[in-house]
Amino acid sequence: QVQLVESGGGLVQAGGSLRLSCAASGRTFSSYAMAWFRQAPGKEREFVGAITWGSGFTYYADSVKGRFTISRDNAMNTVYLQMTSLKPEDTAGYYCAAREGLRSRALYDYAYWGRGTQVTVSS
Repeated sequence: QVQLVESGGGLVQAGGSLRLSCAASGRTFSSYAMAWFRQAPGKEREFVGAITWGSGFTYYADSVKGRFTISRDNAMNTVYLQMTSLKPEDTAGYYCAAREGLRSRALYDYAYWGRGTQVTVSS
C-alpha cells in the first residue's frame, strides 16, 4: 500500500524559503511520477510541479517556475519541494501525490495522496 507523508510546512515571511518533504513508502517508485499540488481556502486544488522518479525530469506551473524546485532522494524514497521567494499568494495546504507512469498536471491522474502540510506566508 502506497503511503505519502508530507512535512516541512510552517509560517514564513514573504521573500523567505521553505523545503517540504514527501516520504513515500509501499512501492518501488522508479516507474512513478510524483507531484505537488496546493489548495488555498475557498479555491480548487492546483498543480504546482511534478517529477518523474526514474529520469528526474521536472516541470512546474507558471506561477512557481523559477522559484520552486522539485527533487528526489532515491535512497530515502523522498521527494522535496524547495520553495524560495515565497509570496502571500503561495499560502495553501501543500499535497504530495503519486501515480504510476508519466507525470501529469491533472489532479485526477494521481491515485495516491498525502494528507498535506500547511504553508503560510505573511506579508
